[in-house]
Amino acid sequence: MLAYAELSRREGTAIPRSPDFSQETRASKVLDLVNLTPLMELTSGRPEIVIGLVDGPVVIGHPDLAGENVREIPGRIGGACAQAGSLACMHGTFVAGILCAKRSSAAPAICPACTLLVRPIFSETPTANELIPSATPEELAAAIIECIDSGARLVNLSAALAQVPSAKDERALGQALDYAANRGVIVVVAAGNQGTVGSTAITRHPWVIAVIACDRRGRPLSESNFGNSIGRRGLSAPGEGITSLGTDSKAVPSGGTSVAAPFVTGAIALVWSEFPDASAGQIKLAVTKAHAQRRPTVVPALLNAWAMYTAMPEFRSM
Repeated sequence: MLAYAELSRREGTAIPRSPDFSQETRASKVLDLVNLTPLMELTSGRPEIVIGLVDGPVVIGHPDLAGENVREIPGRIGGACAQAGSLACMHGTFVAGILCAKRSSAAPAICPACTLLVRPIFSETPTANELIPSATPEELAAAIIECIDSGARLVNLSAALAQVPSAKDERALGQALDYAANRGVIVVVAAGNQGTVGSTAITRHPWVIAVIACDRRGRPLSESNFGNSIGRRGLSAPGEGITSLGTDSKAVPSGGTSVAAPFVTGAIALVWSEFPDASAGQIKLAVTKAHAQRRPTVVPALLNAWAMYTAMPEFRSM
């Protein structure tokens, strides 16, 4: 049984490193859609807010990545890309850019002052021979645990289960997510891009925040996966035509739930940076308060980063 990166189709061609006004405008509209702009003006994060990136390896030396805040977890797969043209490297670098690119780059660059802990689960192979990057559920569970043991306060997982896992694999994933809950580490996951209604061993776990993708008007993308647990505890975030870091000096556009997930992770990281003594439970209560829906639905609420921030003082006084 495999977990696999939620790779979406590439949309358009590479973009020059220095974005023009129209690109900046498009990026700002995406951030405005989910009320990230005022929060990003308030803070760029704090180094003690550590985000575990369970994905592909990253071009750590990328000129537009805040490399001083990027660390690797040693393992079978190195955190730094060995093959810049591999799908695993492109995916990991793209997601890393959404979180920790320099604010002067074309990427969203939500929380560049936070620490990014790179723990790849997807191996690199030459692009010409490459299938969708994959890893076993056991490898995924081990990566989550290693991020937690290495000091992560958040884990961003832009991957999903390709098949129903065995009872043994599902138990391993459940134990890893239980461990995250017990240690107070928030786990944000991509809901998946198969356009199905249901849940997986990951998305139905009560501690997980599953993320679907929306368009530039906040409307859910039909290829996202939906479900009761996703609708109750998940969020929707931008996942259409998002620009982030390519593996060379050019930015690239992409989309899907793997692109949407780091918007939620980054927003939570910024809120936690402003309230660094808050518990994970308090942060999750603020997420719930900011996105409460009036009736049950399989479609989650749209991320509202500023509402999360303004909800925090109420829970800090508990």
